[in-house]
Formats: sequence, C-alpha cells, structure tokens
Amino acid sequence: MLIAKTPLRMSFFGGGTDFPQFFLNHGGAVLGTAIDKYIYHCVTEFPSRLFDYSIRLAYRKVECVRSLDEIEHRPFREVLRFLNIEQDVEISLAADLPSSSGLGSSSSFTVGLINALMAFQGRFISQNELAKLAVHIERNILKEEVGCQDQVLAAYGGLNVVRFIRDDHFVVHRITLSQARQRELNDSLLMFFTGVTRPAGDIEKCKLDNLSNIQENLKRMLDLVDKAHDILTGNGPLSAFGALLDRTWQEKRMLASGVSKPVIDKMYQDGRAAGALGGKLLGAGGGGFLLFFVPQENQAAVRNALANYYEIPFSINAGGSAIIHS
Repeated sequence: MLIAKTPLRMSFFGGGTDFPQFFLNHGGAVLGTAIDKYIYHCVTEFPSRLFDYSIRLAYRKVECVRSLDEIEHRPFREVLRFLNIEQDVEISLAADLPSSSGLGSSSSFTVGLINALMAFQGRFISQNELAKLAVHIERNILKEEVGCQDQVLAAYGGLNVVRFIRDDHFVVHRITLSQARQRELNDSLLMFFTGVTRPAGDIEKCKLDNLSNIQENLKRMLDLVDKAHDILTGNGPLSAFGALLDRTWQEKRMLASGVSKPVIDKMYQDGRAAGALGGKLLGAGGGGFLLFFVPQENQAAVRNALANYYEIPFSINAGGSAIIHS
C-alpha cells in the first residue's frame, strides 16, 4: 500500500491569465499558495485473478470493473490508461474539503493520482514533469477547460509566483518571507464557504468565448501580480495586499456574468462593512469559498457578520504532492 498527499491551492492574483489562449499572446502569471487541505490517494495491489473484477475504485461511489473502458470516472480511467495500468490495482480517494469549490481540487486529484500511480509502478517523477503531465492529461486528453496554475501549485506546493511561457513551459518563483511576515499574512486571511459548489468548466468556457472583450481586464489583473509580490516582499504594511485583493475581485467580477451571484455579493459587502480590507471568490467563480483579508482587530466583527457561513481555518505555504506512506 502507498498513500499520496496532494494540497489544494489558493490563488490570490493573476487567475485567468494562466490559459494558453491568453498567455501565449500577452504573458501570464499567478501569485498563489498551496494550503494545508489535502486530497489523499491510497493505492493497493491485489491479485485480480482471485476476484471477479480487475480494478477497484472507491470515491463517493465504488467501481469494480474488469476493464478500463468500464470505468465511469473519466480522470481515473484516462490516467490509468495513460500509465498502462489495466489490472491488479485498488485506489481509494479521500479529501479534506468538497470538490467544485474553487480550490483546484480537480487538478490536485490529477496530480496526486499520477504521483501515486507512478510510485506504484516504481517510477520517479519530478515536480516539473508531474505538473506538465497533469496539464497535458487535463487539457489534451480529458479536454477540460482548465488553466495551468492549479497543477503547478499542487505539484510544487509553496507560496509562489508562477509565470507561464507555453502550456508545457512555466517558471516557478518561490516567495521567501520571514516567519513573522508569513505569520502575519496567514493570520490576516479568513475563508468562508458560500454553500454553493459548481463545476468550473462552464464559467471558464464563457470567459474564453468572450476573451476578446475581457483582455484588458486580464491585463490589469496580470499587472497586479507584480504589485502584490512587491508588497509581500517589501517592508510596508500588509494592509496594501488586502486592498489589492479588492481590486482584483472587482476586475474578476467583470470576466463573466456567472462569476458572482447576489448571495456572494451580499457576503462580500457584509465582510467589507465589518472591517475586511478586501477579498475575492476563489477559483472560477459562481460559488465555493470566499477569501477575506482582515486585520486582527476586525476579525471578530467579520466572523460575527458572516456567522451563518462556515469558516475554514487553514495555513498557507503547504508542501507539494508527496508520497507519505509506502
């Protein structure tokens, strides 16, 4: 038996510029972090000749199949097919948070599954190749409307600026902060569940279909990546980081009609009125988790204003996908 542990991610700035349709013409960059919420893959070998099935998968349902073509779960099926694993394997999935909630869980699933199955085969894969392979499978085999940031942050972990050159070439710049600076950033972030989950693909497709009309918004969002990096690594107050989050959220809301909803707007307004300096909805939009930057002295008021919503405690700068038991 082996177990792979893969982090979810939180994107602060630059989301949307990680699609090749944009960055091949204008450049792209994302400032984001892996967080200490994870997806776990447990892989076990079993002698299928003793059973009436060859592969067993356990997630929110259980599949016991004789061949790959019988597998209903497409990412499971296509990753197994890509790695030429057709029998004698049992895979169980567990997750700290629900899928379709804006934390990159789909890509964390793909990254973690590749990592686990490569280890199952006795093969080593680097963080760079792991991220590239996950991008390839999601975009070219599964034909999903996804960008390239989630796979990189899941594979590498950490707090980073990731710059995109081609869909198979990116550069990861670690953001180095003092312990005190990182603690202040971490302790200023509050995350609440909106109560809505949604597939990201539909919203991302709307953005890409309307790309010619939102390019200027994306360019402004791209410019905020360097500004945010300078704030984090500088000596000024981190409150400017919170104000910048508000700017990127206002730009993001304009990318597609489904990015926000009245309930999300009301949550955001209530959080800001109670003392949050800024924030944003994580992921493509439409639901999931709402992030706020809140000074310590205002956090009790923000929690009180959003008492009807579930708060998720977390830590930033988590490690990347890893085999934790073998």
